[in-house]
Amino acid sequence: ELENQLMAKSKTLDELKQSLASNGSAEQTPEAQSLRIAELCEMKDSIVNQVAQLKASMESLLEQWRAYDEIYAEVSLMTTRYLYCIDQCKPSEEEASLEALKKQVKTLQ
Repeated sequence: ELENQLMAKSKTLDELKQSLASNGSAEQTPEAQSLRIAELCEMKDSIVNQVAQLKASMESLLEQWRAYDEIYAEVSLMTTRYLYCIDQCKPSEEEASLEALKKQVKTLQ
């Protein structure tokens, strides 16, 4: 979207350059007009550079978010597995009673 807007602004700027170059106003000398055109070109170049920097920055941020999403999915899966294991490893109330433990000890002996 930014690129489309930049292209539209560039087109408008080019049209203004052509209009200034072809029409020429009585108030401005050709030298003043060419200075103004140079000024506009510098402004356009500055905007192009800013958009390029913004695009690079946004791409970097998107890449970081992708990495975050991948890592979050892995951590979420591991957490679910660990919670399941912990739940499965809990002794039931029968197994935790002293009598049940004594029976297990006798069986093992």
